[in-house]
Amino acid sequence: MSQSSTARIGVINISDRASQGIYEDIPGKACLELLKEWLTTEFEVSYAVVPDEQDQIEATLKKFADEDGCSLIVTTGGTGPAPRDITPEATEAVCERMFPGFGELMRSASLKYVPTAILSRQTAGTRGKSLIVNLPGKPKAIRENLEAVFPAIPYCIDLIGGARLETNQTTMKAFRPKGA
Repeated sequence: MSQSSTARIGVINISDRASQGIYEDIPGKACLELLKEWLTTEFEVSYAVVPDEQDQIEATLKKFADEDGCSLIVTTGGTGPAPRDITPEATEAVCERMFPGFGELMRSASLKYVPTAILSRQTAGTRGKSLIVNLPGKPKAIRENLEAVFPAIPYCIDLIGGARLETNQTTMKAFRPKGA
């Protein structure tokens, strides 16, 4: 299992209006702040705001995974039931393996707060040495969902050969088996 020396994380906010400058990119920035709060590993960021267009989402995911070498790519937005919410479809199209447990746990965590969590379709999968995780588009929901699954993310990235991510144990306890 090879690991790159510098960690790189991708953040993609998927929003028609934010990509046009109509709305401020609050979800992407909120996600990045969480990662800075939870990780002690220094990391570089690949960042994009793209419209709800499957070809553009797929192209950005591929670039961040294949060219930029992001070990973790998080998307915000586009996971609901509206016709233009196609982030999960774009993610599935570029991933080699899907991990439905991420979406199951995120929906379960969200159900503690809102009954409409069952409408959310976020998922996760891998492309090469990149783990791609879809998150909702609201900062509060981003925190609730990412808090639920993040303890498993660093070890998953270890297993696929990505850069090692260490967490601040006072703000986010990641799980790794003894000796990992």
